[in-house]
Amino acid sequence: MANKAQQPPHLHLAEVTASQFIDIWKHFDADGNGYIEGKELENFFRELEMARRGAGVDPTNPIFREKMKEFMQKFDKNKDGRIEMSELAQILPTEENFLLCFRQFVSSSAEFMAAWRRYDTDRSGYIEANELKGFLSDLLEKANRHYDDQKLQEYTQTILRMFDLNGDGKLGLSEMARLLPVQENFLLSFQGVKLNTEQFNAIFTYYDKDGNGYIDEQELDALLRDLYQKNKKDVDAKSLAGYKQSIMSLSDGGKLYRGELEIVLCKEPTV
Repeated sequence: MANKAQQPPHLHLAEVTASQFIDIWKHFDADGNGYIEGKELENFFRELEMARRGAGVDPTNPIFREKMKEFMQKFDKNKDGRIEMSELAQILPTEENFLLCFRQFVSSSAEFMAAWRRYDTDRSGYIEANELKGFLSDLLEKANRHYDDQKLQEYTQTILRMFDLNGDGKLGLSEMARLLPVQENFLLSFQGVKLNTEQFNAIFTYYDKDGNGYIDEQELDALLRDLYQKNKKDVDAKSLAGYKQSIMSLSDGGKLYRGELEIVLCKEPTV
């Protein structure tokens, strides 16, 4: 029975539901780090080929390697050598579910952040699970997409299965942002430059020159430039402007308070 439970789920289906998509994701993202990579990626491609061809494949065969390379060139949008959740949604024949809708109705990370801000009322970087349904409903309304309550409930429960792993009823900003298309998920750009609390407090105090507890858009621009230079990461002017716009979507009338910026720049809080 144990061996049967390890069989890849649903890859043979002509179309997968939101719930089945998550089953597939969790099966292949074996270490739960948010990516299908390395051996996980090889296993996924092998099983996908078997499901599509209805026959076994040999991973040591050069033809298999070449087909896998072509596969990654097509679907690995940010060319990092691994598959993210939004990229997997492009690969699998998925019904019109919340993953596809997310890409259609959240046209930018700024829209996502603005919707998030409405529900993360205490600026903790989390929304409560009981607020999630309203959050998704709000995004659907922005896209003029109408879903019945049953479908909305299905999407809500699927996202809870995906992210609320410890069952504490909280969902993190950076986790939810994984639903965004890779090129729109500006939070990914801060991987490797996350600050601890002491570092963040020092940099915020430096740019909050008048000590009023917030920084404005110009100060944020300077802060981001310095942060990238310090971490020896290249960023072009267009990307920087996009990151700045997304972060300012969290602001209160152009005032970006300490807690709001901390959500983006600090390491994930321990839970």
